[in-house]
Amino acid sequence: MFNIKEFKNRLWIQWVCYLLLLLTLFMILVLSAGIFMRASSDANIVTLDELAEMAGEQEFDCILVLGAGLRADGTPSPMLSDRVDTAVSIYNSGLCDKIIMSGDHTGSYNEVAAMKQQAMDASVAGRDVFLDHKGYSTYESVWRAKEVFGAKRILIVSQEYHLYRAVYIADQLGIEAVGVSSDCRVYAGSVGREAREVLARFKDMYLAARRAAPDTEVIPVSLDSNGNLT
Repeated sequence: MFNIKEFKNRLWIQWVCYLLLLLTLFMILVLSAGIFMRASSDANIVTLDELAEMAGEQEFDCILVLGAGLRADGTPSPMLSDRVDTAVSIYNSGLCDKIIMSGDHTGSYNEVAAMKQQAMDASVAGRDVFLDHKGYSTYESVWRAKEVFGAKRILIVSQEYHLYRAVYIADQLGIEAVGVSSDCRVYAGSVGREAREVLARFKDMYLAARRAAPDTEVIPVSLDSNGNLT
């Protein structure tokens, strides 16, 4: 005799198995994308000391500093502060004399202004610091470095775990990029960031493959102009 309850139970189990299979396949795809991204970008990620050894080998249009959030008082977070300090060290070395601070400026939240102020407090000339107020994501920051500022060879400054994605995006967009690690300490919440980065790599691999243009205003800015004008 046909048992409707037993049939429903079997059907439910089948659907659960299908969903688990799809989830497993998706995670394999996501993890594989991340592994590929790391492998393809690893050779172009260096420390400050390694960067110094490259002096004279090639010229760079700018140093791109990626945003990483502000404290409650409006000053750069520890991660962001270390990124800015690393960019200042590169600037002072004479390897590159233009810095793009790229981050979120929404209303009173002004990440890029805080980044610029820290650099200027460290004696960087204000005219050499350019602000990208619409760097809402890593992909947008790299895309806008090329499309807004016309940069073709860049130094990207961030923590190492983040650089694999940023350098990969740059390469896919036709930008010659070297990532410079700004890991100066142990940062709180690193496990959560690494977990989010797995999905972010998959998302940005898709965007980079499409050469997707962000939905933000594009007004070209010359890196030969005065940074205070941006």
